[in-house]
Amino acid sequence: MAHSLSVGLVGLGRMGVGIAERLVAGGHRVTAFDLKAQACDAAHQAGAATVDRLADLPSRLEESADAGRPRAIWLMLPAGPAIDHVLLEGPEALAPRLSAGDIVIDGGNSNFRDSMRRAERLADEFGVRMIDCGTSAGVHGQQLGYCLMLGGDAEAVALCEPLFAAAAAPEGYAHMGPSGAGHFVKMVHNAIEYGLAQVLGEGFSMLDAAEFPVDLRRAAELWQHGSVIRSWLMELAQTALSRPDHFERIAPKIGGGSTGTWAVEEADRMNVRVPAIALSLAERTGEPSNEFAARIIAALRYEFGRHPFQTRDEQT
Repeated sequence: MAHSLSVGLVGLGRMGVGIAERLVAGGHRVTAFDLKAQACDAAHQAGAATVDRLADLPSRLEESADAGRPRAIWLMLPAGPAIDHVLLEGPEALAPRLSAGDIVIDGGNSNFRDSMRRAERLADEFGVRMIDCGTSAGVHGQQLGYCLMLGGDAEAVALCEPLFAAAAAPEGYAHMGPSGAGHFVKMVHNAIEYGLAQVLGEGFSMLDAAEFPVDLRRAAELWQHGSVIRSWLMELAQTALSRPDHFERIAPKIGGGSTGTWAVEEADRMNVRVPAIALSLAERTGEPSNEFAARIIAALRYEFGRHPFQTRDEQT
């Protein structure tokens, strides 16, 4: 078994608990924190220790850390101000309580430019290293393993590799480059998903509108066997369509859009044309031109990430 490490985990939402469970199963010692007691209970049931105060987390790791090894704290928090609050600005901020050489892993969907900024500030003010970790697989990662896209200092990534190996699917993690690279790759990953989901939604809307009855679930199942469009998203479409009572409740409102917006903005900045991604972003963030396609995409987002959806009852 890989070397056992002591790691802190902050944020025990849909994916945070899954990360904790996989780290514990991999033989690592996890100490976790979340504002919600129910989330801490779930982490405790998975085998993690917990702390009542964020400020107590670094010292608890110090007590259990291997001699001579830096402390590592893995954040699974929403992108934006929450990261700065927990790391740098809040009354219990972690950075002032860490030591030079310690490592922070940001496993959320942060903007890669924010990750570059944070990594520079952590290094300059505290000597703390930061790894930006784009994380994919949604709620299914707990069972199947996550796909981890890593950016940051190569030595820090190597020190934390046993953690990534435990959390990831087989061959499911890689160091993509310097600070920001992990979240940049994840941003592009999400933008690709926008386009793929949009195309699936539009294709199924054509089947639904055909002049003769077509079994959409059966088509999705068939396409999973030997066709050139077989994919995990297609499998999830089949799952959603296999529960007609559930699918019929979903309104044509998709939600999300931050990573896709960043991707389109960066593409424009780099003078790279991304018409399919840009159009799928517009369909996702505005009023959709194809309501059936929007419902398929909302269903897919629920299946892979348990993202909430608006119901038709809520629209009336």
